[in-house]
Formats: sequence, structure tokens, C-alpha cells
Amino acid sequence: MTSSMTGFAAHSLNLDHAGISIDLRSVNQRYLELHFRLADEFRALEPQLRELIQQRLARGKVECRIGLTLAPAASLDNGLNPNILERLAHWQDDVLEQLPGAAPLSVNDILRWPGAVQSATLPPDTLNEAALAGARAALDELLESRRREGAKLKQHILDRLAAAEAHVSGLLPLLPALAAAQREKLAERLRDALGEAGHERLAQEIALAAQKADVDEELSRLVAHFAEVRRVLDQNGSVGKRLDFLMQELHREANTLGSKSVAAETSRASLELKVLIEQMREQVQNIE
Repeated sequence: MTSSMTGFAAHSLNLDHAGISIDLRSVNQRYLELHFRLADEFRALEPQLRELIQQRLARGKVECRIGLTLAPAASLDNGLNPNILERLAHWQDDVLEQLPGAAPLSVNDILRWPGAVQSATLPPDTLNEAALAGARAALDELLESRRREGAKLKQHILDRLAAAEAHVSGLLPLLPALAAAQREKLAERLRDALGEAGHERLAQEIALAAQKADVDEELSRLVAHFAEVRRVLDQNGSVGKRLDFLMQELHREANTLGSKSVAAETSRASLELKVLIEQMREQVQNIE
């Protein structure tokens, strides 16, 4: 199934006294590029998270955010930290001894002191296991998001591909008549220039011009490349680079078709093909 490199997933976990939020975002990138923004409690998980993502994704610029929110201490009534209170009392005695006129600590001062109010904590292993489980779930959601976007891209490409095939199919039946008209036009010009005495030269020039203007080979290659694009789009896995190469080949054949054109019909077909191929190429840039 075709996958886009663009996707987003958000997953959250509620634990006792804490919540974990996980965000994964990805955009198009030639290779796989990973960026992590992790809460301090989860920084040690980066190697495991990196390996986890690398196992599932091949291309894209991916940003992984994992945050930790502890429940408000006041709602848990965890009490005061006796160690901090003892230290504050000792420091206050020292200050008042040196500065008798200093104001003593108020209840509000004590409650606002870092660490004075105890907060609920979870064992690191519990937090890490939960974060990794959440990351796996978020990664599943991201892959599904990328697949949905990939399905839209695939349809967009198939629509343009069908239009390109229609241009080639419409041009093929016209080639014999266009070639005959070109030969007659060239023969008339050469007869005017060379006269009847140049009959042998006339035949040579007509044959050479017909060879240069023959676009059967270009049209055949276009048809073959169209079929290959359809085949690759139906494959699983990373197909973006292969499709990008095919777009280059299609553009080359469309260019050659235009450069060899000797009729308005082939020039117009070349231009329409290049527009459609460029539209497909823009979408291919976002396929994994």
C-alpha cells in the first residue's frame, strides 16, 4: 500500500498521579531524519525510541514529543517534605541570628518553596514502560495516517496518469497520417529547390527527415513507463524513489517527443504530457 511521508498522531496515557502525552509528526524528506523532544524523565529512552521508529519507517522527517504531567500536589494531599521543612527552619534560625530584623518565613513562603510540598512520583521503570507502550500505539496511528494520505496521493497520480495515457492513445492513430503529410510537405519543398534532377537526393532527404521525426519509440517507452508506474504504485513498502526515477524518465521522453515534433498535434501532446508529469512528480515527492 502506498504511504505518504506526511502524517500526525497524538496518544495519551493516564497513570496514577501522572499523564503522558505523545505526539508524532512527519513530513517529506529524502531520507529518514528523526528529532526528539522528551521530558527529562524520558531522555534515556531516545535510543529505544529511535530504533522503534527506524523499524517501521524508511523515509520522512519525524518529530517525536513525549511530555509528562504530574497531578497537582494540592489535589493529592501528599503532605509537606519534612527534610525541606527542617532545612528551612535551620536556615531561618541562621538568618535571624545574623539579621534580627528580618521577617520570618510565612506559610505561603514555605508552601511555594521548591520541593516543600511533596509530589506523587512513579518508579522510573513504570514511566518508561508506559512511555514505550504509548510510543508504539502512536506509531501505529502515524502509520495509518500516512497510509490514508498515501491513498489520496495514489489516486491523484492515477488520475494524471490516465490523462497522460489518453493523450498518447489519441496520438498513436494519427502518426501514419502525420508522417505522410510531413513527407509530402518536405518532398514539395525539395522538388522546388532541386528540381526533377535531384530525385535521388530527394529520396535520401525524405528518408532522413522521416527517421528524425519518427516518435514511435518515444511513445512506446512512454506506454511502458506508464505501466511501470501503475505496477509500482500497487507495491508495498518504500516506493517513492522508484517513482521519482520513473517521473524523470517520463519527462525525458515527453521532452524528446516535443523536440522531434513536426506537427501541432505532437507538440500539443508533448506540452500536455509535461504538465501532467510535473503534477505527478510533485505528489511523488511526498511518497515514502
